[in-house]
Amino acid sequence: MVSAVFHSPLEAAPAARGGDKPKARDAGPAPSAPTHNMTNPTTTPLAAQAAAPDAPARAPWDASFLWLAVLPPLLGLGLLVLVWELVFMGTGGSIPSPKDTLMQAVQIFSDPFYSKGPNDQGVGWNVLSSLKRVAMGFGMAAVIGIPVGFMIGRFNFLSRMFNPLISLLRPVSPLAWLPIGLLVFKGANPAAIWTIFICSIWPMIINTAVGVQRVPQDYMNVARVLKLSEWKIVTKILFPAVLPYMLTGVRLAVGTAWLVIVAAEMLTGGVGIGFWVWDEWNNLNVKNIIIAIFVIGIVGLVLEFALIKLATAFTFEEVKN
Repeated sequence: MVSAVFHSPLEAAPAARGGDKPKARDAGPAPSAPTHNMTNPTTTPLAAQAAAPDAPARAPWDASFLWLAVLPPLLGLGLLVLVWELVFMGTGGSIPSPKDTLMQAVQIFSDPFYSKGPNDQGVGWNVLSSLKRVAMGFGMAAVIGIPVGFMIGRFNFLSRMFNPLISLLRPVSPLAWLPIGLLVFKGANPAAIWTIFICSIWPMIINTAVGVQRVPQDYMNVARVLKLSEWKIVTKILFPAVLPYMLTGVRLAVGTAWLVIVAAEMLTGGVGIGFWVWDEWNNLNVKNIIIAIFVIGIVGLVLEFALIKLATAFTFEEVKN
């Protein structure tokens, strides 16, 4: 190969004048010097860089989590407290201040499960009593409503038969059913459970029926070709496809049931968070009423969050997206 040797102008000038100095004996190729970056002479040689182990790169701290997940809820709570304080100042103290309510809440939750009689119990017993009624009424609604929804969605005749009844009864206020429950069951507790049942059944029937009707027809055609029994069609085809819709109906039903039980207990009395609110109103204890409002909201939020997580765990990826 032919190699080109480049000399600087200072080296080329003596050679052009005829070579005033004798040429040095050829000592062979000079050892190659390590290559450096001309723009940064302190750069580590390439061989040293290859020999050195790669240092783990530290990911920069992401402040978007603080900005998007932590700060907005804190600002919302701060705005609520500010508005609450302004209402306290504007009403001349008829509405208790946030500070006084917080002190009262600390006193109440220091012993939430005391019991001094059927009409004097802690807030913990009242919440548990309300949840028990909700669980009983909601459980009966699920046992009846989900199979009825499957049948309505599966068979067109039943759909045409029950759709007018559902459209007629679903818009009725749940509390309108309470007198019927008192008349039939002759007791406040079963009447409240009946009210929870009647208001919880409609979301489960409707969502389950809609889920069955939205199952792709190709699935049913394959089942018909394979001559599957009705039980296998329900368990192997319909149930997995309808499960996200069914869980959505369950979530809506639980939210409605928790709303209704408070109003039902205000009217029927007994032990329960709704009765506790009404009893504190009769005692003109506004601090406890505000505390009960927060308790109702927190319990409803926990129920909603738990059912959302349950629905997400059993939802297919294409439905999530």
